[in-house]
Amino acid sequence: MSKLYSGSGLLPDFQTSGLSDLPKSLGYYFPAEFAPHVATWLSWPHKEASWPGKIDAIYPYYSQFIRELALSEKVRINVADEAMKTFALKYIREAGADLNQVEFYIHPTNDAWCRDHGPAFLINPAADIKKVVVDWGYNAWGNKYPPYDLDDVIPTLIGKEFNLPVYYPGIVMEGGSVEFNGKGTLLTSTACLLNPNRNPHLNQAQIENYLINYYGVEQILWVDEGIIGDDTDGHIDDTVRFVNEDTVLTVIEENKQDENYGLLQHNLKQLQAMRLLNGKQLNIVELPMPDAVEYEDQRLPASYANFYIANTSVIVPTFRCDKDDKALQIIQQCFPDRKVVGIDSTEIIWGLGSFHCLSQQEPV
Repeated sequence: MSKLYSGSGLLPDFQTSGLSDLPKSLGYYFPAEFAPHVATWLSWPHKEASWPGKIDAIYPYYSQFIRELALSEKVRINVADEAMKTFALKYIREAGADLNQVEFYIHPTNDAWCRDHGPAFLINPAADIKKVVVDWGYNAWGNKYPPYDLDDVIPTLIGKEFNLPVYYPGIVMEGGSVEFNGKGTLLTSTACLLNPNRNPHLNQAQIENYLINYYGVEQILWVDEGIIGDDTDGHIDDTVRFVNEDTVLTVIEENKQDENYGLLQHNLKQLQAMRLLNGKQLNIVELPMPDAVEYEDQRLPASYANFYIANTSVIVPTFRCDKDDKALQIIQQCFPDRKVVGIDSTEIIWGLGSFHCLSQQEPV
């Protein structure tokens, strides 16, 4: 059966970690998503304002996502209370998920975007304590969607639940804004991380210093642009993703009349000029953008790059589009040892995110 856990206790001061050394100096680092997972963390969607008029339509697709995840790893879900757990179980059972792989935690949230408010797990296999949590500040993408007080404390609740040390950098950072190859390189975007609605007191060099020390990396690579309709101001998980330590998938727009065409060509040129720590160029695989997805006259940030890499599968959002099959084939070629699974995200994307935005991996 599924399990229920309850977090408790006071939260520490969010400006100081109480830990004398930075994670990097102790050998901790954020693994690539394609490294082995213990679990995937989710926060059950419940905020109707994120899917106005449509929230009930997302649950079957969201539960298909859980079913696929549960085939190869634990699925750990933050819920507000027993009533939300019961509600969630109804859909998860209907989707046919393995309930032995599903755990629920009483960690109330404001919203569902666990990539951004969930814990950043760092590991050091050689340390006595092999896993730690970094609890970055969270302000709902520049204070766009208050309140966010419950989301902001989720990493600490999870750290307490598993008795893991928790670090507090004291600046705003979202999981969807950073991408890792597991070999010392972090990829991000200036559109998001240098936006004054996050950390206006910090310049690029200072932000890089935080990234290096609290994610345990050596190198920061920057592209400039996000895609149209992305309310996160340009998260990297909609545009460029590592599929192994030296290969990225990057979305391109084939229609020169589309608003995304020039933005994504600019990113592509930047990627072509990059060099990894070993001096190698990136292997760049181009992934098409889906046809524009619009709802109530709003361009939505539909992107095949918002896939999630699970232990044995890669779960890709699809959009009832002629390009779906081509995108799935390209991604499958990049992951020969995993099964690529497309799940319709046409309803979910009305919330302005998809499967990667909704999830956060917990490494082994």
